[in-house]
Amino acid sequence: MSKVLCIVTNGFEEIEFLGTIAILRRGGINVDIFSMHGTQATGKYNIKVSDLNDIKNLNYQNYDLLLIPGGPEYKEMESTPWFIEIIKYFYNNNKYIAAICAGPTILGHLGLLKGLNYTCFKSMNEDFKGTYHDVYAIKDKNIITGISAAGTIDFAFLILETLKSKDEAQKVKNSIYYR
Repeated sequence: MSKVLCIVTNGFEEIEFLGTIAILRRGGINVDIFSMHGTQATGKYNIKVSDLNDIKNLNYQNYDLLLIPGGPEYKEMESTPWFIEIIKYFYNNNKYIAAICAGPTILGHLGLLKGLNYTCFKSMNEDFKGTYHDVYAIKDKNIITGISAAGTIDFAFLILETLKSKDEAQKVKNSIYYR
């Protein structure tokens, strides 16, 4: 069974965080959520989530995919050396990284989007030496990127399809009447 690691801090984009996790869990994916600050975090629109795992207890080698939601949280994440080391571990060990909205800019600044097809929040697209696509979600090699809150559902289904199968993703789509 695939295991997804999601790390959040204050300022996460609620739709991208909660929507993606809800779709993945509907599809039977185990998602563990860790906070960079104890056991809670507050989103961009002041929605508080609690009962999260404390980052002090994280063993990130046990996961198949790293999920990076967007929002202003990306600034703290990008300036946190141990978080960057986790990204590099996933990348260097051919594990999946899924980032949406502002999240892919972290990957771009690290040079991980070089030569790849990707998307991110349009105004945050810099010259990451890859090919930008104005689509909700795209996968290239082991990196899955999403454009914004509006692309959350397609982003989540692309992750589910990657970790399970198109058939499993379709079952969840059918269960929520996604056409």
